[in-house]
Amino acid sequence: MPAWLPAGWMGGVVLLALVFVLSAFLDNIASAIIGGVVARHVFKGRVSIRFLAAIVAGANAGGAGSAIGDTTTTMIWISGVSPLELAAGFIGAAVAFLVFAAAAAMQPHRLPPISRTSAREAMIDWGRVLVVLLVLTVFVTTNVVANRYFPGSDEVAPVLGLGLWAAILGTSLLRPPQWSVAIDSLGGAFFLVLLVALASLMPLNQLPHPSLEVVLGLGILSSVFDNIPLTALAIRQGGYDWALLAYAVGFGGSMIWFGSSSGVALTGLYPEARSTVAWVRAGWFIPLAYQAGFAAMALTQKFYL
Repeated sequence: MPAWLPAGWMGGVVLLALVFVLSAFLDNIASAIIGGVVARHVFKGRVSIRFLAAIVAGANAGGAGSAIGDTTTTMIWISGVSPLELAAGFIGAAVAFLVFAAAAAMQPHRLPPISRTSAREAMIDWGRVLVVLLVLTVFVTTNVVANRYFPGSDEVAPVLGLGLWAAILGTSLLRPPQWSVAIDSLGGAFFLVLLVALASLMPLNQLPHPSLEVVLGLGILSSVFDNIPLTALAIRQGGYDWALLAYAVGFGGSMIWFGSSSGVALTGLYPEARSTVAWVRAGWFIPLAYQAGFAAMALTQKFYL
């Protein structure tokens, strides 16, 4: 990736665009981490909180319209919503990207020159690329087959999880995973499971009826409350425009660093960004981008429903 970045302020914009594209195929956590690592190398470790916020926004925006780009979109897809219906989320994501990418590049003189030393040293392990493609293929195929030919099977057994683990263990003969990473993430995974379990206890008959205002508010709420239980509640309630909801709760979490899993993951690499005040002050453009993308989807809603 460093070899593809142009010199000057455009390099940062292209990096954000690459994070956006990666997030449509990989989980937004992975794309945010990749963007953060590349930024550390090409900017020689001097990455501003403004740019870190833009990386998180790019990762969340890129996953907002992809069934495999974000945990929330995957949850909606597993519940039976077509990936083509979710793809309409890219309308809002694209508009939001134009806003926050331009804002992140407003002060290019604060960014040091891009270094391409790391580009000459980097070697792509095509074996691991093949592993990622195989795992994604098994993941998608398992869900399609289970929904089409064995409806209701997910209520009997965790079909998708079993298929994913089969792919991981099978491809470990080609390239073994870094199990230490999985061990370190057990605490966070357990916490997310508890959040979803708590969401299932919410009385659905007391929730507001799905509307544009409600979805807009859910997106804002996701900046301070994890979007996974919010999505679980919406799926149980039903009646939402799923593409609009996916965009709102997916991108809305970018407004504060702990509002999305990608933000939490990236601040693990950059602890200085764990200041809510500093994040809001530096990433003032993210709420504007969120509203611009939401407005674009609301205006075009009748065309893609």
